[in-house]
Amino acid sequence: MEGAYGLDIPRTPEEVCDPRRLALVVYDMQAGVLNQVSQAAEVTERVVEVLRAARDGGYRVLFMRHMSLPRELMGVFQLRMAMAWQRVDRVDDVTPWFLRDAPGFELIPDVAPLESEAVLDKITMSAFEGTPLDIVLRDCGLVAEAAKRSIESLAFSGDALLTDTATFTALLRRPQAAGGA
Repeated sequence: MEGAYGLDIPRTPEEVCDPRRLALVVYDMQAGVLNQVSQAAEVTERVVEVLRAARDGGYRVLFMRHMSLPRELMGVFQLRMAMAWQRVDRVDDVTPWFLRDAPGFELIPDVAPLESEAVLDKITMSAFEGTPLDIVLRDCGLVAEAAKRSIESLAFSGDALLTDTATFTALLRRPQAAGGA
């Protein structure tokens, strides 16, 4: 392992895979999510294999679960995401798929958490943004690359508006019409 400025810099998978510096995050293995995946059985098999290995190796395990809010509490992002994923053009046609206590909200039995593992609910596409995951990992001495993964998740969701700095700053600087429109 490389060392610099008081930091250990892992350079191989073997150096990264150390329970003192790595946790397993099991992301959205919910009945309602897997019902939408064409190869759900294969995905489940691989996740279970990794989960068993992490448990056997003494790694911390956290589960993320996507949660919908009732339509009346959804904000712009959640409504846009739901409209895009449900392929509807009107907010009135959006159905919250992952309400708490709905069958689709629950983790599948194959990945049932142990008492020593946590389940964190999220209302965004990111495991880090707006969730306690980053706090939990940091408090355990594990540092996460949240920003890069969050942006990749937003781009994947298909409903985010992504742009570059030059375009965004130009838009911020343009004169506004009367009334802020």
